[in-house]
Amino acid sequence: MKIGITCYPTYGGSGAVATELGIALAARGHEVHFITYQQPFRLPVFLPRVFFHEVDVGRYPLFQYPPYDLALAVRMHETVINERLDLLHVHYAIPHATSAWIAKEMLRAEGRDIPVITTLHGTDITIVGQDHSFHAITKFSIDRSDHVTAVSQYLKDETIRTFGCGSQNVQVIHNFIDPAVYDRAAHPPTLREQIGAGRKILMHISNFRSVKRVRDIVRIFDRVRQELPSVLVMVGDGPDRVAAEEEARELGIEHDVHFLGRIHAVAPLLASADLFVLTTDRESFGLSALEALACGTPVIAYEAGGVVEVVKDGVTGALRPVGDVDAMSAAAIAILRDDDRWNAMSAAAAADARARFSADEIVARYEALYTTATT
Repeated sequence: MKIGITCYPTYGGSGAVATELGIALAARGHEVHFITYQQPFRLPVFLPRVFFHEVDVGRYPLFQYPPYDLALAVRMHETVINERLDLLHVHYAIPHATSAWIAKEMLRAEGRDIPVITTLHGTDITIVGQDHSFHAITKFSIDRSDHVTAVSQYLKDETIRTFGCGSQNVQVIHNFIDPAVYDRAAHPPTLREQIGAGRKILMHISNFRSVKRVRDIVRIFDRVRQELPSVLVMVGDGPDRVAAEEEARELGIEHDVHFLGRIHAVAPLLASADLFVLTTDRESFGLSALEALACGTPVIAYEAGGVVEVVKDGVTGALRPVGDVDAMSAAAIAILRDDDRWNAMSAAAAADARARFSADEIVARYEALYTTATT
């Protein structure tokens, strides 16, 4: 099957999942064509049966804001024709599903048809789509998709609550991990060797947007380090990184907080971590948390959104109310100071991630959906 995939190629969960899905599909013999404005951040330079089609957004004095959505629709249209694609799978409702609908209509006018599958990831529904300026076009784009999937039950429920989408049967297909990559035993303890023995490693990975509440992470760590020798490793970048750095300086702990910036291959880092901290206040799924669990790293997170479908409280980590820094700190300390408890959680985390979110099973569900869409 020839599949066109469009996603945001930048650092973030939706781009990571879309890219990993494309790579997995290519490994299964499909031909995958990524259509976006730059090469996805998790896509290697070359892989068999994987192709990249760059969207060129023209620069004209007339346009204060170049119309990427229209340029994307044109590139989709061209790629479907030139590469004889069987379907378009877009990640994020706007503008990707909107552009796919335009491309579909262009093709229909030429006597061709192509199914469009839209996967909802989170902020396209919970933040952007609920903005009055985008609500109508988000609903329209979802309703005009041939099939719609959501990465969690929470996100499905939120989509139906916010947009109605009565004509769409939104299917839940969770995010996934490659067990061979996210395996604690597969990676040398390079980070731990650099940090030094005797200190616990707390870790956070994100795009540092405001919903991630990264200041809370620094505050949680400050309480933990008062009880246990530890360091905090922050991976990623974004608008609130400066705020997190400022919080660390204000607390006088900046020498124990390490900002590594954007790193694409995070599995070796997670394999050295003792605890993953997620403080998002409306997480649609929590891919970074799943990747940590697969590496045998327990997760503490705010009990919000789809993360409750990923982390099992008291078994693979801990869930606490949004904004309760004290409760999160207490949970972290309780896990980290009890070796027997940590070992049990680590083993349970890795086993549960493999049992419920393995790539083989979830990619097969997408394949089944593609078959339904094209027959």
